[in-house]
Amino acid sequence: MTMSKAAVQAQRIEPQDWNIWLKTGRPTPQIRTVQENESKKKVLFVTSELSDLIKTGGLGEVSAALPRALRLHHDVRVLLPGYRQVMDSGHPIRLVGSLAGHAALPRCRVGRIDLDDGLIVYVLVSPELYEREGTPYGDERNRDWPDNHIRFARLGLAAADFAAANAGVSWRPELIHAHDWPAGLAPAYLRWRGQGTPCVFTIHNLAYQGLWRPECRAELAIPEEALRMERMEFYGQLSFLKAGIAYADRVTTVSATYAREITTPDFGCGLEGFLREKAERGFLSGIPNGIDESWEPETDPHLLCNFSAGDCAGKAVHAEYVRRRFALETCAGPLFVVVSRLVRQKGLDLTQALADTLVEQGGQLAVMGRGEPELEDSMRRLAERFPGRVGVDIGFDETTARRMFAGADFLLMPSRYEPCGLSQMYAQRFGSLPIARRTGGLADTIEDGVTGFLFEEASLESYREAVLRAFRVFATPHLLHAMRCRAMTAPCFWRQTIDPYLQLYRQLLEGRHGEA
Repeated sequence: MTMSKAAVQAQRIEPQDWNIWLKTGRPTPQIRTVQENESKKKVLFVTSELSDLIKTGGLGEVSAALPRALRLHHDVRVLLPGYRQVMDSGHPIRLVGSLAGHAALPRCRVGRIDLDDGLIVYVLVSPELYEREGTPYGDERNRDWPDNHIRFARLGLAAADFAAANAGVSWRPELIHAHDWPAGLAPAYLRWRGQGTPCVFTIHNLAYQGLWRPECRAELAIPEEALRMERMEFYGQLSFLKAGIAYADRVTTVSATYAREITTPDFGCGLEGFLREKAERGFLSGIPNGIDESWEPETDPHLLCNFSAGDCAGKAVHAEYVRRRFALETCAGPLFVVVSRLVRQKGLDLTQALADTLVEQGGQLAVMGRGEPELEDSMRRLAERFPGRVGVDIGFDETTARRMFAGADFLLMPSRYEPCGLSQMYAQRFGSLPIARRTGGLADTIEDGVTGFLFEEASLESYREAVLRAFRVFATPHLLHAMRCRAMTAPCFWRQTIDPYLQLYRQLLEGRHGEA
């Protein structure tokens, strides 16, 4: 594995030289002095993705937007692995600290990135762990890295080191907020070391649990008490996700409906009893995601022209762009889009099965996303089957995605489950009505027949009925316009949804968290 230039530089830097620029893609800027407000509590977000630098889905979006929404109230900073994409992002990285090794977890450096709006990101600089081609979790063919248990245990241990003031950084968090299985060992290492820093653990998708063989215990310095069923043991394996749930002071997930669903066998992924017990004790709650304020059709610089609920002429401009971009014919019928990871969870097989109905009724479909190879291939075949009516782009581009939301009449989102979902809120904000299954955050953010369309069962019949309702609304312009206006003005920004987090933080920081 070849190291990047940044990695080589990192290995040559001595401790007395840490306060220098490690990587710069532009002229060295002046170091910004951050004036710390003592009335603000220090909160460390621990995550495997941050959309400014690296993302594969909604976790990266939330990890970027929520800290920014909370910064008015608290000093929130982010801890992130130094993947190659992060090290080569063009943002200057200043080395500010060092972390000792532990068991099989190697020592590493701590870098700091000051993003343009002032958000501070601490980066784990460990070339042997993170600077690889591929995604945060696997290689270019989506095969998981075999040492992911070490890569993400290193992230969790780093959070505990920050809380113990063992990172060589003067800033010390008073609360840890860890996200999903890659950060699941953050609350665990805190408790194993006897540290009292309060910790929130947020489940973004229960289906991804970070499961490892028990033989990994020695490599990660996991104590024997953690092997109990009420800790991180999961059917003979070790679960990073379950560790986060077990050791955090409070567990949240990303919508109220999903918080209820995961305590049932249909959605609990084998953890429903464990989660039900947490919910009964008041330790599990659902706090809905929001979206950041860049999703304003009046001001978004990604758009070809801006528009508003009172003047939607710009939607026609973007519809024409989408049709050209996806090689679709000129058409007076509705434009449906899919902007999604191509995975079974998203119900894409249902959309493929529905394509005949969409085309027969005069609709068109544009699909953008990447994911499971078999679904990518089946989407390509769908476009070949309906040339000029269905267009597919395997990949992702932010500008194109935003223009798709702006140009579409309807967003298709027939997810089998959806912890929260962000795409439906993006679509609503840009006047595109989502068609979605009544599950998780989709049920909480779409008002059926008012800001979109919901259907009950993950079946073709139930899905088709909702799509045919959408066709009828499209044929009634005044009703379509009324629904668009309601969707575009529905509350969805983080500033409108952060109060539950502020209350939870206040409770934990005041010491009112009981025993997890």
